[in-house]
Amino acid sequence: MELRVLQYFLAVTREQSISGAAESLHLSQPTLSRQLREMEEELGKQLLIRGNRRITLTDEGIILRKRAEEIMELVRKTENEITLSNDYIAGDITVGAGETNGVRFLTKTARALQEDFPDVRFHIISGDKVSVLENLDRGLTDFGLVFGEVDTGKYHMLEVPYKDTWGVLMRCDADLAGKEVITPEDLQGRPLILSRQQSGKSSLVKWLGKNYDELNIAGTYNLLFNGSLMVKDGMGYALCLDKIINTTDDSGLCFRPLMPELSENMHIIWKKYQIFPKAVEKFLLKMQQLSE
Repeated sequence: MELRVLQYFLAVTREQSISGAAESLHLSQPTLSRQLREMEEELGKQLLIRGNRRITLTDEGIILRKRAEEIMELVRKTENEITLSNDYIAGDITVGAGETNGVRFLTKTARALQEDFPDVRFHIISGDKVSVLENLDRGLTDFGLVFGEVDTGKYHMLEVPYKDTWGVLMRCDADLAGKEVITPEDLQGRPLILSRQQSGKSSLVKWLGKNYDELNIAGTYNLLFNGSLMVKDGMGYALCLDKIINTTDDSGLCFRPLMPELSENMHIIWKKYQIFPKAVEKFLLKMQQLSE
């Protein structure tokens, strides 16, 4: 049994579909299906139950998943012991992240790594949680920086030692600009500008105390810079995280925190069952050290 095929099998268990696993592995579905069938024939056992919408594991498949995880972890550790001691390490590290002050944890990590390995290059792809997860699942990024719950069946995670605070971005001449904090009652009936990833189940909408379809939503934004332009042009009040938009005296904008306070913890996530290049592995180790 080849390690490569074990990786294929683990990718299917993670994605719970042949199509999703094939996309993340950059393989065609027929190629992946053939490899899995050959593995089942080699072992003489059915490992996967192929349903219309998702793949489930047989009892033998569950046993193989557990052993395959142990094998791949041993391979990773062995490779680290042999290769990460090399003096010369170079390569690209790519992280998907939303707009948050927590990105500074990534940049500080990258800077610390580059002091030891100056030929390592660091790239950030900005986007909301939907696009961050999309790019991570498709293998376009090595890590993602996300808020909220994490699917621990698909991803490993590392808590970032930063916490972001929700509040309201508004014009300095707005009715609510004179208040030190903003309550849900203050925003009743006001035109709101929300991140497009907010839903009826989000902590922010719950804080507002209304159903999503009851809110007076004047607009939505993907990246907050565009949302701030809506605010500047008088479209409404943007609910957003602090320390993203410049609110100095000449900006014409101000930020007020919510009361009761609403904050978000964030995590670095990466796909399970993969072996990183040396530069990426070094970056992960450096993040783990700095988060302690």
